[in-house]
Amino acid sequence: MPGESLIGTSAAARHLDLEISDAARSDAKVLLTGESGVGKEVVARLIHQQSRRRGVKLVALNCAAVPDSLLESELFGHVRGSFTGAYRDKPGLLELANSGTIFLDEIGETSLRMQALMLRFLENGEIWRIGADRVQATSDVRVVAATNRDLADRIAQREFRADLYYRLNVLHIKIPPLRERRDDIPQFLDHFMRVYADRHLTPLPELTPAARAALIAYDWPGNVRELKNLIERLVVRRRSGPVDEPDLPTEVLGLSRRGPVVAPGDAPPVRSRADDLYDRMVVQGESFWSAVHPLFTARDMTRDDLRAIISRGLTQTRGSYRLVLQLFNMPAEDYKPFLNFLRKHQCHMPFFKFRCLPPPAAAADATETTQARIG
Repeated sequence: MPGESLIGTSAAARHLDLEISDAARSDAKVLLTGESGVGKEVVARLIHQQSRRRGVKLVALNCAAVPDSLLESELFGHVRGSFTGAYRDKPGLLELANSGTIFLDEIGETSLRMQALMLRFLENGEIWRIGADRVQATSDVRVVAATNRDLADRIAQREFRADLYYRLNVLHIKIPPLRERRDDIPQFLDHFMRVYADRHLTPLPELTPAARAALIAYDWPGNVRELKNLIERLVVRRRSGPVDEPDLPTEVLGLSRRGPVVAPGDAPPVRSRADDLYDRMVVQGESFWSAVHPLFTARDMTRDDLRAIISRGLTQTRGSYRLVLQLFNMPAEDYKPFLNFLRKHQCHMPFFKFRCLPPPAAAADATETTQARIG
């Protein structure tokens, strides 16, 4: 895909971009690891596009999608008559990718026999087609392999060859899951909204602040692939008006819509001033500057109230003040004034305390309906 680029400006995204640039400067083999859906093929294509081999097309193969009986033919090719249906000589992908790059996805799913064949090729670049009695060609191809498996664990179980692992693992790039680069999620949302609106010839949908906050707070177990599919579904199904929290699938919300459970005879939970102000911003879309700031400066609310609001926002955004800005409906340029205001009044909370907190539990929250709106 010419023109493909890495999405995101978080520290994790910047580090990944540097690793891609480093890998592109050499012809060393690269092993990409990470959870399913994190974008390993995108990273492989970026390495190829920035390398000296970019003038030759990158060839990609998902090893798990091809039966082992056919995988050898796909990679190395075959000669006529070598098996039933082999009516002509056929070059394999390793030969076709000569002078370019081959991306071997799901390398951890290959059999030990295929691993032995791959190891032999990596050692000398020689290609033996199936049924041949001699070397047909040598190929100068750069190998980028990827897996979502723990190869060290596979080696311990004797399901992956250690010598092949060491051959592939010259440069190792671990791609972080989407939940570890949460600051990049808004950019992914906007990018794929535009992509799928253009593709399906529909108006560009708008996300309400509550919907956007829920999507940012979601942990995305399927990573970027899951996000892409969800956004495409929202774009295709949207008829009119902005996409709001009730339009999101239940797995994103992760909460019951029934509201807080109150046992018979118990008094309903008491809502605090901070709860009401938080709802005015997150649920009703009011800005921090209009909902909270005037009350605080007029001394109609305490520092504890303000700290409670900020803590709740940081818990929801896993410690990101930039995402709190979005959650509280403030423009990006208000980032420094907002932090200065908090520091001036001793209400700035250390972000690192919120980085590893679990998502707010609905059952323990007296304001479950609001929590459902923010994920």
